[in-house]
Amino acid sequence: MTSTHAFWLAGRQATGEDSFDVTNPWDGRLVGTVSVPTDAQVEEAVAAAHAVRDEFAATPAHVRAAALDHVVRRLTERTEEIAQLISGENGKPIKWARGEVGRAVSVFRFAAEEARRFNGGDAQRLDTDAGGTGRLALTRRFPRGPVLGIAPFNFPLNLSAHKVAPAIAVGAPIILKPAPATPISSLILGELLAETDLPAGSWSVLTVPNDRMPALVKDERLPVISFTGSGPVGYSIMESVPRKHCTLELGGNGAAVVLGDWASEEDLDWAATRIATFSNYQGGQSCISVQRVIADSSVYDRLVPKIVAAVEALVTGDPSDAATDVGPLVDENAARRVESWVDEAVEAGARLLTGGKRDGATYAPTVLTDLPGTSKIACEEVFGPVLSVQRTDGEAEAFAAVNSSKYGLQAGVFTHDLQTAFRAHRALEVGGVVIGDVPSYRADQMPYGGAKQSGVGREGVRYAMDDYTYERVLVLTGLAL
Repeated sequence: MTSTHAFWLAGRQATGEDSFDVTNPWDGRLVGTVSVPTDAQVEEAVAAAHAVRDEFAATPAHVRAAALDHVVRRLTERTEEIAQLISGENGKPIKWARGEVGRAVSVFRFAAEEARRFNGGDAQRLDTDAGGTGRLALTRRFPRGPVLGIAPFNFPLNLSAHKVAPAIAVGAPIILKPAPATPISSLILGELLAETDLPAGSWSVLTVPNDRMPALVKDERLPVISFTGSGPVGYSIMESVPRKHCTLELGGNGAAVVLGDWASEEDLDWAATRIATFSNYQGGQSCISVQRVIADSSVYDRLVPKIVAAVEALVTGDPSDAATDVGPLVDENAARRVESWVDEAVEAGARLLTGGKRDGATYAPTVLTDLPGTSKIACEEVFGPVLSVQRTDGEAEAFAAVNSSKYGLQAGVFTHDLQTAFRAHRALEVGGVVIGDVPSYRADQMPYGGAKQSGVGREGVRYAMDDYTYERVLVLTGLAL
C-alpha cells in the first residue's frame, strides 16, 4: 500500500501538482501518497456539480438505486482489503476496521432501499375550506442543490458513506472532502462510484488541504454543507455562511448512567464490560465514546473495581493484530494532548486508577475518579481512551450531571425500569438516549445528531435525505375530488 493515489474530479481520476504522504500512526510506515487538486481543478469539480444538478435530480430512481446497490456489492467483495487500508491510515484495530466496512455496506444498502421509495409525494385535499373547492396539493421533495460533504478521520469510510449515499439517493451532486490524515478510504469509495452509470459531475472526491477549505465552503454553487468534526470548526463554517443549509455533527462528552436498580453482579459486569470497551474502541476517538460514568452511590463501590479490571483486560498494541482492542491515536500530537489533559486533571486533584501513560501515538486506557469539574476532561471532549467515574445519589442528581455538559450527543442509561427510561428520554438534553447500554450504540438508519453544542441537524440515511432536500407544493385546480 505505497502507490500514489489520484483524486476523483467529476467522476474521473485526476492528479494535481502537489502531493502528501499518509503514514500509519502505529509504526510510521508509508501507507500511500495522495495527489492534491489545484485551484483550477477544484473549480472544475464545483462547476461540473453545479451544471449537472438538474439532470441528476431528474435521474430515474432505479438508476440511482442501482448505483448504490453496486457500491454495496463491491464494498462487500473488497471488505478485507478496505479494512486493512482503514487500519493502516487510521491506526484503528483491524477488528473495528472490518466493522466499519460492514457499516458502510449497510449505509449504501439503506440508501438504495430509500431511493426506490423516496418522494412518492403526499396528497392533501384543499377543499376543507370553500376557497379550495376542486383543489389538491401534492407535496414532493427536491434537492436543495449540490452538497459539500466534509468527513472526519475517525470513521474515514463510514462517515464518508453517510455524506455520499444519501446525496446519490436524492439526486444531489456531492463533492466529498476527506480528512487529510485518512483520505485513501474515500478515494477507494471513488473507485467504486466510477464503476456506476451516475452522470459525470454528480460526484467528486477532492483531497483539498484544510487551509484551502474556506473558499470551497463559501462557494455559492454549493448550497448545502454536511460537516462532521470538531465544534470550533463546525460552528466557524456555519457562521461564515449563514445563508447556507448546514448539518453539523460535532463533539460529545458521552455519559453512561448506572442507576441503583442495575445492581446484580451480572448487571454490573455487563455495564463494566460495555463501558470499558466503548470508552476505548477507536482509541476513544468517537463522538459517542464513553467519557463519563455517572454511578449511583448504591452501586458505585462495586462498579468501579469492575470497570478498572475490564479496562486493564483490554489488549493495547499493533492494530493489525486481530487480538488488539486499543490501537494508537491518529497521531502523536493527539496522544500528547490527551496526556496533557490527564496530567492537568491529576495535578488538580483527580485520582488515577489505571493508565495515564503514553508511548508515541498510543495512550494507555485510563480511568479517573474525583475529577475536578473545571478540568478540561470534565468540560470538553477528550477524544482519547480516557473515562472518569463520579458518584451521584438518585436519578434526578444523575440526570442533572448528564445535563451539566455543554454537549448533548447521546447518553446511555443502565436501568431495568420502563418508567425511568421514559423519564430519561424526556429529561436528558441529548440527541439520543440508549437504555441498558452505553451511549456509543448507533444504528446507521436511525436519526443521529446532537443538542446544545453537539451540532445541528440529523444524519441517518433517510434523515440526511430529508436534510438535503426541501418540500415543494404543486396545487392542482378544477378537480372533481
